[in-house]
Amino acid sequence: MSNASPSRDDFASMLEASFHDNDVAEGAVVKGTVVAIEKDMAVIDAGLKVEGRVALKEFGGRTGGELKVGDIVEVYVERIENALGEAVLSRDKARREESWVRLEVKFNAGEKVEGQIFNQVKGGFTVDLDGAVAFLPRSQVDIRPIRDVTPLMNTPQPFQILKMDKRRGNIVVSRRTVLEESRAEQRSEIVQNLEEGQVVEGVVKNITDYGAFVDLGGIDGLLHVTDMAWRRVNHPTEILQIGQTVRVQIIRINQETHRISLGMKQLEADPWEGIGVKYPMGVKVSGRVTNITDYGAFVELEPGIEGLIHVSEMSWTKKNVHPGKILSTSQEVEVVVLEVDPVKRRISLGLKQTLQNPWEAFRDHFPVGAIVEGEVKNKTEFGLFIGLDGDVDGMVHLSDLDWNRPGEQVIEEFNKGDMVKAQVLDVDVEKERISLGIKQVGGDPFVDAAEAGEIRRGAIVTCEVTDVKDGGLEVKIVDSDLTSFIRRADLARDRDEQRPERFSVGQKVDARVTQFDKKARRIGVSIKALQIAEEKEAVAQYGSSDSGASLGDILGAALKGRDSE
Repeated sequence: MSNASPSRDDFASMLEASFHDNDVAEGAVVKGTVVAIEKDMAVIDAGLKVEGRVALKEFGGRTGGELKVGDIVEVYVERIENALGEAVLSRDKARREESWVRLEVKFNAGEKVEGQIFNQVKGGFTVDLDGAVAFLPRSQVDIRPIRDVTPLMNTPQPFQILKMDKRRGNIVVSRRTVLEESRAEQRSEIVQNLEEGQVVEGVVKNITDYGAFVDLGGIDGLLHVTDMAWRRVNHPTEILQIGQTVRVQIIRINQETHRISLGMKQLEADPWEGIGVKYPMGVKVSGRVTNITDYGAFVELEPGIEGLIHVSEMSWTKKNVHPGKILSTSQEVEVVVLEVDPVKRRISLGLKQTLQNPWEAFRDHFPVGAIVEGEVKNKTEFGLFIGLDGDVDGMVHLSDLDWNRPGEQVIEEFNKGDMVKAQVLDVDVEKERISLGIKQVGGDPFVDAAEAGEIRRGAIVTCEVTDVKDGGLEVKIVDSDLTSFIRRADLARDRDEQRPERFSVGQKVDARVTQFDKKARRIGVSIKALQIAEEKEAVAQYGSSDSGASLGDILGAALKGRDSE
């Protein structure tokens, strides 16, 4: 009966037994035995109803390394049985599960893990952490950006796990954190052996616009551009280049941040020592323009010593001109030392002081009373500005345009560009002002008249009527530039004849000078005074109180006598 087929009850008991024996769940990691190796696949019995196949490359290399029949290996059960009647097993996933467990322990303990960068992806790289795949962001590769990561790939190196998410299967790692920690330890050790004032050698590692970073043997120090030399350095590349070995002095060390400030100029003598003796105030020196700004120009007097020519000290006459219109960079100039401040390390220089003050030069060449000629530069509400020799301007006030007419009226006769003559009235060097007069060029009519002696108080003059007004007549004394006003009461002795309308413009009349004040510049004339004077003269000449002649006879005789002369 041994060859008899099993009964239905036997099959049922065998099936039930198989269910009891197969308690392995999908998603579990189990141990299995390699029962065969077929081409590039390993056949593994994991204690399931059926065997499974795993690619040899999952065990390392293309051939599976040293894998052989009988080896015990751990595999991951993806499916107990597929459509082909085989178990779906994975060595990679088993290794990954093992790695996750180990990595979680190290992550919670803050320990570093070892891995290899094996591929580049968007935003970073993938890292193999002994089976588990982690993401390495590009910013976490190194302390400084690296263009080529090829030398780092497929090389075992330490990483720090930043984040783990088992549910999503995400691991984020950093290589930069490990480097920073290692570097911080090195920096701390190096800093302990350095001290301020110490002179050391270093290699220029990087150059920026504001300075250079110098490697002091594992730690960088900053050599600021202002500490490279006593003279002005526009850019560090003027005196340094990458890879150059330099001697520097440690100026400051920040023990907390490990920042080190370096200096090169401190190894040389300070050129500002004794600067006041070397450059006393008022001395004339030569220098080279190194920089031009809106407010002035810097001039190097010697290496490390610069002075500033303020824009106000550049030109006597060009007040609102940019310094770049007067000087240019690298130009050799002669300047005068105006002030030295050794504490603030400042020297004030003057450019205009090397030339004679143009107002002084004008005063020397054109003293008060001299006649000058110039072009009308500008007209204002208070006068004219005239361009003069030496690039200076003089001003003619409205009151100095004409002796007789109002300045507001006379100024309209002048235009910009007109060439005019004027007399120098005053030169104020300190205030940089020159006062001119146009009316004075032809002389002062009052002075001329006084010196000639023709017009004086009591003299008889002929006047020409220039205007007839209700209050009297405006007249001009013939053969002179003098004008006067004859009041209504002075037009005649008789009240009936004291009417301005009796006269007309252009009519000439005789009158007597009743006032001649040179200081007040006033001249008064009167027809009435002339008539009274003539009457007195006639009485004295042609009659007396006891002659019996009437006043009419006397005046008639006087007039007849005057007409016959």
